[in-house]
Amino acid sequence: MEHERIPWDQYFMAQSVLLSMRSTCSRLSVGATIVRDKRIIAGGYNGSVSGDVHCIDEGCYMVEGHCVRTIHAEMNAILQCAKFGVPTENAEIYVTHFPCLQCTKMILQAGIKKIHYLTDYRNDTYALDLIKRVGAEVHQVELSKKYFANLRFGEAELDLLPKDFLSEN
Repeated sequence: MEHERIPWDQYFMAQSVLLSMRSTCSRLSVGATIVRDKRIIAGGYNGSVSGDVHCIDEGCYMVEGHCVRTIHAEMNAILQCAKFGVPTENAEIYVTHFPCLQCTKMILQAGIKKIHYLTDYRNDTYALDLIKRVGAEVHQVELSKKYFANLRFGEAELDLLPKDFLSEN
């Protein structure tokens, strides 16, 4: 019997799920992985500016219903590329949650051509329209349990995974 390899979209999305576990925002844990030519070029999670206090330690800093202390995972990944001089043109991004409108605009402006996401989250209709208008693509990834069956999680670790992390497929 031949071993079936995990599909690329599930492999890279699993990386984003792992990154989300580093989030320092108590409202939502998000991870993002930027990929070019089937190679990971950057990763990010939502959290505070390096050196600042974290939401998990001091609470969210809320302004007009938004935590302004948190930098979104997508932005952190793109900024990592900028910081280290890694081009994002024609790359793809894997995000645990559908990107907000501002992140969608930033993703597209960075030249990223495909957005993969795991979970619907306030999917903005203008963001979806913008993705289509600029010729980019959006794809919802479904993680299948059969590729993760050999991972050993204790009950505490399973509680850390996003709700509906794995499908029965």
